[in-house]
Amino acid sequence: MTLKDQITEDMKSAMRARDSDRLGAIRLLLAAAKQKEIDERVVLDDAAIVAIVDKLIKQRKDSVAAYLQANRQDLADKESAEIKVLGSYLPQRLSSEEITSAVASIVATLDAKGAGDMGRVMGVVKAQLAGKADMALVSQAVKLALG
Repeated sequence: MTLKDQITEDMKSAMRARDSDRLGAIRLLLAAAKQKEIDERVVLDDAAIVAIVDKLIKQRKDSVAAYLQANRQDLADKESAEIKVLGSYLPQRLSSEEITSAVASIVATLDAKGAGDMGRVMGVVKAQLAGKADMALVSQAVKLALG
């Protein structure tokens, strides 16, 4: 069963359970996936779905920070609940130690030195760790490895 099929099944079960919060988050995810399929005229695979989930979670985290700054705890809680639902569709994330060792091995393989090679290293790292790691942590690890 593909990730998209699993999300569709989860939407149906949320409808049956009348879980409106979960249903809203799942519909949001399916709408974003459908929009990307229509815009690019492709059928999304699991990796593309994970990229969409990552993007939506990042948007929600930014919204939570803005809502907390504006003293809107109710809206921040709603966004946090959506993050929790969306996060259930992400694969197991790598730990910071695993990220550091993967980045170190890639830097050694590419023989990269200094900040000038960051773009080249990030391109390879992004291809290998997409969906498996938080890219903010990966960026920090690359900066440390090259700095």
